[in-house]
Amino acid sequence: MNKKFTVKHIVAIGIGAAVFFILKRFVTIPTGIPNTDIATAYPFLALLGVVYGPIVAGLAGFIGHALGDLTTYGAWWSWIVASGILGVFFGLLAKRIPIEEGIFGKKEIVTFLVGETIANLVTWVIIAPIGDILIYAEAPSKVFTQGVVAGITNAIVTGIIGFILLKAYAQTKTKKGSLNKEA
Repeated sequence: MNKKFTVKHIVAIGIGAAVFFILKRFVTIPTGIPNTDIATAYPFLALLGVVYGPIVAGLAGFIGHALGDLTTYGAWWSWIVASGILGVFFGLLAKRIPIEEGIFGKKEIVTFLVGETIANLVTWVIIAPIGDILIYAEAPSKVFTQGVVAGITNAIVTGIIGFILLKAYAQTKTKKGSLNKEA
């Protein structure tokens, strides 16, 4: 991962936020719990985080979620901030997954699955509901129910689709030492 913040990172934030917005706004599956959907945007955010790091994924998640909320029922800031935090968590996995080197083997897969599950559960079961209680004075039983459903479903969807996205991305990269010089 490049330590320097470049124009490429700014473009990734813009494109990432746009894709996140589209997925969040138009590609969700209702759970039956009010205002809680199975989101396909988070596997994409995980890919963005592992490839570009915490700043890019955090900003893309925050901006994309804000745009999604603002074009529907209005901004729900506790969950918008939580999406940004989740992007940061996903971005921290970049240090342990050398995806740019084309490496996404068993160790990296386990790291990803454990990391994304912990990140989703902490974000949706703890951070978002506490934000709802502190900012909006929501009923704890309601928001913790929403949080548990979101945490579990997002962890499952991110684990499955995120794995597929990261595996496919790693296969597009040339592994170090895999090319031989012809005589």
